[in-house]
Amino acid sequence: MKSGLLVVAIILIAVGVVSLAYQGITYTTREKVLEVGPIKATAEKEKTIPLPPILGGLALAGGVVLTTVTDVVGFFAFLGLAALWLV
Repeated sequence: MKSGLLVVAIILIAVGVVSLAYQGITYTTREKVLEVGPIKATAEKEKTIPLPPILGGLALAGGVVLTTVTDVVGFFAFLGLAALWLV
């Protein structure tokens, strides 16, 4: 269980950092502008899906909290006190 939580925590930290760094996902679409017989004209438009910085911050904070929790539970298990802490 500890290693699974640690993997989730690392993924959350990575997603948080990437979200804070890029602040949005940009993609390009093609739209038909003109179609007259065999003549076709298209235009490329760039669109952006904004990612609020609060989402990146929450993901980063959640990852840090998860790593802290897994470390504390691991430390208590090392001391033999994990059962007392979880009860």
